Amino acid sequence: MTNQNWLEYKIQIRDRLKIFALNILQLSEMLPKSERGRILNNQLTRSGTSTYANYRAALRGRSKAEFFSKLSIVVEEADETEMWLDLIIDSDILETTFIKNLHSESLELLKILASMRRKVSK
Repeated sequence: MTNQNWLEYKIQIRDRLKIFALNILQLSEMLPKSERGRILNNQLTRSGTSTYANYRAALRGRSKAEFFSKLSIVVEEADETEMWLDLIIDSDILETTFIKNLHSESLELLKILASMRRKVSK
C-alpha cells in the first residue's frame, strides 16, 4: 500500500468512526431512563465516542510508536463498546434493528482496527 493509499485508508476509518460515534449518541437517546438503562447508557456513550476521539489523536501521533500506542487504546475502547452493545442486546433492554446493526458495525470496526494495529507493529 502506498503512503497516499495508507493516508486515504486512515481517513476513511476516521470518517467511519465519526458516523459510529454519532450513531452511539443517537442510541443513547433511545435507551430507557431506568437505573440500568442509565448505567449502560453512560458506559456505552463514553467508550463509543472515545473510539473516535482516540483515533483522531492517533492520527496526530508524532511517530509510528505513538500512533501504535494510541491505536491500541482505540482497539480497547472499540472492544469495550462492542461488549456494552452485546449486553444491551442480551439484556433485552432495547430490541431494535438499529442496535443490531450498530453491534455488527462495532464488530467490523474492531476487526479493522485490530488489523491496522497488527500492520503498524510490523
